[in-house]
Amino acid sequence: MITFLPARAGRLADVPSFERGIGGAESNVACVLARAGHSVRWVGRVGADGFGDHLVEAIAAYGVDTSAVRRDPGRPTGVYFRTAGDRATGSHEVAYYRAGSAASAMTTRNTDLAAARSGRVLHLSGITAALSDGCLALMRELTAPRTGRPLVSFDVNHRPGLWRDRPEGPRVLLDLARGADIVFVGEDEAHEAWGLRGAHAIREALPEPDVLVVKDGSRGAVVFAKDRAVGARDAAAGGGGEAPGNATRADGGTAGGPGDGGGATEGAAGRAGGGTGRAQDTTGGDTGRAEAAAGAAVFVPALRVDVVAAVGAGDAFAAGFLSATLRGLPARDRLRHGHLTAAAALTVPGDLADPPARGHADRLAALDDRAWETLRLGPGWTEADARAAEEVRTP
Repeated sequence: MITFLPARAGRLADVPSFERGIGGAESNVACVLARAGHSVRWVGRVGADGFGDHLVEAIAAYGVDTSAVRRDPGRPTGVYFRTAGDRATGSHEVAYYRAGSAASAMTTRNTDLAAARSGRVLHLSGITAALSDGCLALMRELTAPRTGRPLVSFDVNHRPGLWRDRPEGPRVLLDLARGADIVFVGEDEAHEAWGLRGAHAIREALPEPDVLVVKDGSRGAVVFAKDRAVGARDAAAGGGGEAPGNATRADGGTAGGPGDGGGATEGAAGRAGGGTGRAQDTTGGDTGRAEAAAGAAVFVPALRVDVVAAVGAGDAFAAGFLSATLRGLPARDRLRHGHLTAAAALTVPGDLADPPARGHADRLAALDDRAWETLRLGPGWTEADARAAEEVRTP
């Protein structure tokens, strides 16, 4: 969807002008994955209007294949306005204008399901499920067990306001997450939606996904990964496809929702993921067997980040983690790449930021624990590696 960023801080009522940008959970992930060097297709639905033109052109400019995006002549492209503050604070305001939008009209009948399923990874968002009954049916179709389906990635993205008139929302999100292979959820939203506290309690409620990533804001993130989760399935061949809704597919891809969803904002001010990668110990007996079934738990503490805007970090984290997954990196490094990509988003004013160059990110992800824990990143950090190289080449 189209995002309008405020020209200055303050209430929406007091901001005199806004700058147009692009946003949406799934399209954000698509753009970052494409910039990271993956083949990505975005499957969405936008209006046959100027905003739709801009959205498709801007996403394509990131290197994303937009050939499966449908245009709706009878419904507009969704837009939203937001203030400059951290979404986690009470002063943050967001005004969505997507009721009756083209994205909310997505269904299993008007979405290219073959394109959505043609890649290695299909990335979806819980925001899509809340937009309409048709969108929910689409999400259920894409997360249903199916022979030969791609690896399904699902970001819970619980937005209470979207479920205000639908009390079944938390249960719907839990059911969709249970049908996915990779799930991203914040501890705060798991508590708000499901009344769960702590990563292990969340894993007990979600034993089905092969990979579960639980984010805890400024503290860090933990990944539970079953032995079979990564490897054979991740190495499966696939073309650079798309995903329904606003779908993102990377290397056979990451898919997302209809393109109206706002980007997630995990990662509290001052910190973004990253870290040491301490594996949790397992014990014998029934407890040990239960933990083995849940998968080994690896925790990575957060990086220190000089935050410019705490918006879009959750989508960036998912993109970084999925990029590392597609590359077959180990669990700790997947989390570190997620945190580094989130840090790139936190140090720019908009919802989207280019990820660090792969070599740069790999070097930072390979730091020892002490160096990682003392690393601090600020605005412009993703360009520092290129600047240093240029200085070396300049006589």
